[in-house]
Amino acid sequence: MLHRYRHLLSPGKIGALQLRNRIVMAAMGTNFAAEDGHTTERLISYYEARAKGGAGLIVLETSAALWPNGASMPNTIGFSDDIFIPGLSELTRRVHQHGAKIVAQLNHSGSISQADTIAGRPIPVPSAVKKSRSDMVRVLTNDELQSFIKAAGADGVGPQYYEMTPEQIAETSQGFASAAARARQAGFDGIELHAGHGYLLANFLSPYTNRRSDHYGGSSENRARFLLETITAVREATAPDFPILVRLDAHEFRVEGGITLPDCVETACLCERSGADAIDVSAYGNVAHSIAFTEAPLVHDPGGFIGFAKAVKQAISIPVLGVGRIEPSVGDTGIAAGYFDFVAMGRGLLADPDLPAKLAAGDEKSVIPCIYCYICVSQIFINRPVCCAVNHSTGREYEGDIIARTSSPQQVLVIGGGPGGMESARLLSEKGHKVSLWEKDQDLGGTARIAALAYEPNERLVHYLVNAVRALPIAIQLNTTANCENIDSLNPDHIILATGAKRVAPAIRGKEQRHVFDGDQLHGILLGNSPAAIAKLSTLQQLLVKIGRLSQLLRNIRLMRVFSKLWMPISREVVVIGGGLVGLELAEFLVERNRKVVVLEPGPSFGAELSIVRRARVLHLLETDGVELHKSVDDLEITAHTVRFSIGGAMQERRCMQVIIAMGAEPDNSLFNKLASSRAYIHQIGDCREVGYIDGAILDARKLVQQMEL
Repeated sequence: MLHRYRHLLSPGKIGALQLRNRIVMAAMGTNFAAEDGHTTERLISYYEARAKGGAGLIVLETSAALWPNGASMPNTIGFSDDIFIPGLSELTRRVHQHGAKIVAQLNHSGSISQADTIAGRPIPVPSAVKKSRSDMVRVLTNDELQSFIKAAGADGVGPQYYEMTPEQIAETSQGFASAAARARQAGFDGIELHAGHGYLLANFLSPYTNRRSDHYGGSSENRARFLLETITAVREATAPDFPILVRLDAHEFRVEGGITLPDCVETACLCERSGADAIDVSAYGNVAHSIAFTEAPLVHDPGGFIGFAKAVKQAISIPVLGVGRIEPSVGDTGIAAGYFDFVAMGRGLLADPDLPAKLAAGDEKSVIPCIYCYICVSQIFINRPVCCAVNHSTGREYEGDIIARTSSPQQVLVIGGGPGGMESARLLSEKGHKVSLWEKDQDLGGTARIAALAYEPNERLVHYLVNAVRALPIAIQLNTTANCENIDSLNPDHIILATGAKRVAPAIRGKEQRHVFDGDQLHGILLGNSPAAIAKLSTLQQLLVKIGRLSQLLRNIRLMRVFSKLWMPISREVVVIGGGLVGLELAEFLVERNRKVVVLEPGPSFGAELSIVRRARVLHLLETDGVELHKSVDDLEITAHTVRFSIGGAMQERRCMQVIIAMGAEPDNSLFNKLASSRAYIHQIGDCREVGYIDGAILDARKLVQQMEL
């Protein structure tokens, strides 16, 4: 045995279905289907890659059992007609040829059905819908608002609801059953009924949304009746041994009077008695609150739902699927302890479809880590196809293998050892090119090392990329500043510039004062590699930074994250000028270290570079921790002890001991201009081309490798 995952990678069984391991790909919406509900080559290739990568079971993304009714996204897979069967059959064939199994997640989105709202179709619900106000709009940029699905619908009056009659409930159950029969005919190995996440079946289960007085409301058993009748109808329409999984919410966050864990446990027991073969234990958060989505269903806290799965497992005899940011080692331990039987992974398999195979091969270091940036799901919020910040092959599998071996190796020089530089070096080396990677600092990682201080998951990406490039025949040179002379001595065929951005401090009165730092100066202090910036500190602070540098402490991001909570050369009262990605993550870092922080943003929005869901979470946490956030500020002036500014013409003032200017980044073209006469082909990626987030640099690397056609 090469690996240490004896339980996670052991064979498993759901009903009569034999699985090669206990890693399940959780259902995640993609928007890869066609607008008419059919599968596409893009969608099929995406799932085929996860099957080839070693997953034991794939749960197809939420699909419309009664399509187009109840579709959750503009591009939702349909199961409501036989015309969908050929495409679905090709999907299951492609998954099966790699040894994986696949079940179809059948759903009706109920009160949150986007397709019905857009089309102006009345939406079925158990009871009259309570009106609620959403705070999500306030975190969106103006561009995102243009793409965001408006609740007003086609006629501008909002979604129209109707309370289901018993006859309509029975008809809908039969609709699910017919969809399940088509799934079986198309080669699916089972189905999963989605009875969570605010969808129709969950609407009946929740005391908050179900206030009926007939035999479909009131007690837990009555509220579960629609679901139980659907299980029975599916069983009758398929086969006695056809696996039926059920996804349940163990808790509804920020829903007063919603589903609780005891409700979930009772429902799970009822499902087992009605013939369900497994329970998939999730949770839901009321998305009217922007923070709720990272409480559930995409829990931010590692292993946040394990306690829920454990409680359900203790009450039933059929298998339980645990979900919610469960890392492989935690999953293996949880299976061994009997907390759950399978681990459902969503984001982890977006980041690396080969995760199961790599674990089985004992090659954990090569697993591309999810950094929990929420770009994937944020795309769905604005009705765009899903993507992944750390793996831009996700959703592009149909384009073919971009790292196929080259027949004509070239000499390639990559300048800059940040994420974009390391990723391009990795891809080109794997294609067979002779690659050199130069970095001016003593460590690889670039500004991502600083980002890792504020947000720990970023460190995983840095470690992965460093391990990846060091494992390949790449000539890495640290402490190397590129210039025309040493570049010419290498005589490369291609030069890739990944040198990052330059900071040009905006015109703010008083910015030249000793207690004012820009982003580069702050980086230089924290990493101990900028004598000019360190010279602005007090004598004692300079000494302590010097000790940190000499002891190599400042090179260890993990130790710095811990040590900085004890001491760092940042004053207790800080004003951060700039509320973009850098400013918000800096504020997050500072407030966790007990600094009093004020953030001033001249523009109309905060954190435009952050994904919607992560932005919403950061803003909520900052506000909860007492950080002052002001946007659309003007007339900034820094004095010895304050920062003055205006909002809407009204002057304000905030006391501070230190000011950090976290804005003014722009592409650095200086080296590009100096190399204009070089015989080599020059390419720019990442922040030196266009200032963006980590995902922009990673995507640039992929696009470049495709465009170079080497």
